[in-house]
Amino acid sequence: MTAEIITIGDEILIGQIIDTNSAWIAKQLKNINISIGQITSVSDSKEAIRQTLQEAAGRADIIIVTGGLGPTKDDITKITAADYFGTHLMRDAKVLAHVEDFFKQRGLEMLEINLQQADILANSEVLFNDVGTAPGMFVRQDNKYYFFIPGVPFEMKFLVTNRILPILSTLDIGQSIWTQNIITAGIGESFLANTIADIEDALPDYIKLAYLPKYGSVRMRLTAIGQDASALRQETEQFANRIVDRVRSHVISTEDLTIEEVIIKEFAKRNLTLSTAESCTGGFLAAQLTAVPGCSQIFTGGTIPYSNKLKMQLLGVTEATLSSYGAVSEQTVIEMANGSKKNFETDYAIATSGIAGPDGGTSEKPVGTVWIAIAGKEKVITKKCQFTPNRQVNIELATAYAYNMLWNLFHTENNFSIE
Repeated sequence: MTAEIITIGDEILIGQIIDTNSAWIAKQLKNINISIGQITSVSDSKEAIRQTLQEAAGRADIIIVTGGLGPTKDDITKITAADYFGTHLMRDAKVLAHVEDFFKQRGLEMLEINLQQADILANSEVLFNDVGTAPGMFVRQDNKYYFFIPGVPFEMKFLVTNRILPILSTLDIGQSIWTQNIITAGIGESFLANTIADIEDALPDYIKLAYLPKYGSVRMRLTAIGQDASALRQETEQFANRIVDRVRSHVISTEDLTIEEVIIKEFAKRNLTLSTAESCTGGFLAAQLTAVPGCSQIFTGGTIPYSNKLKMQLLGVTEATLSSYGAVSEQTVIEMANGSKKNFETDYAIATSGIAGPDGGTSEKPVGTVWIAIAGKEKVITKKCQFTPNRQVNIELATAYAYNMLWNLFHTENNFSIE
């Protein structure tokens, strides 16, 4: 069985909001062995919605539609779906009572337009929305399963978890899906593909290998689809083990983790701690780390000493170093890293200093020049990078390089290896 996700709203197409709903829904469906054939975003237009529903029905068994269920004139999903199914809208008494109570409990005035929230497709089963006013709807027609749910993320998640997944879990999916991830760092996508080309060529048709690169790392994902779940897992793991053996020095995890998550996991196992001293990255290193639950096990804190004065006051960088070499220099980031490690009493520390741009560069130190230092248990390593004229890209690249350098030093000093 395959599924298709349709997200409705002009706000997605113009980039006003990012469609995070589809990614979340896809993960939930994968967990019950339902594969996604396509994800489509369409405008708030009857023609576009109707055409997309028709096309999706030709491709998928399960169609999940999010968005366009509100009470305003631009919310036309329900009336378009009624036309598509050849049915009409009817007011549901139970939903109406819920909507009225929703407004009453919050002391809000209920307008005539809000009554429309209780209108549902006459051929549908109501998916009751405990956390909002727009109900979900479930329609089964021509052996296809259609689900219509609000686009508000917390309402969508509630309905998928508590209404849709229980329905889908009763179906005979007819297939199993097994996924194996391999996370690498310090090797580019093309070099990685070339290194394991013979292994990839040996994959059977039912096992697919995808390369998912991001700054500093590449996630390889092996996905197998078939009938026998146990056999799929065994065969996929055999190929994964061959890949790991081939590129072992670059593998940081065989779980679906970011490098920050891996660092937290492995540091926590060894009771190691980390601090940061960020100039050009402006706290982005710390933000990436603290976005991960459990980071407090290893991260004690950091500084953003943008000015030379704060570099001296907070980290002990000497005036002589700054005068002789400048803030963007190997000498300065070494003193920043050592100062952070000393003052925060950590096992490791990261320091960054550079010219993020778009201004501030010179012929000797152009925009995109970044120095990174990692202070470890035994030594300090440094790297000079020359990135781009783009400020945000430089910040993200510097962060990725810094975490890769930290991982490499940790790997060396702690004899880490993938089992």
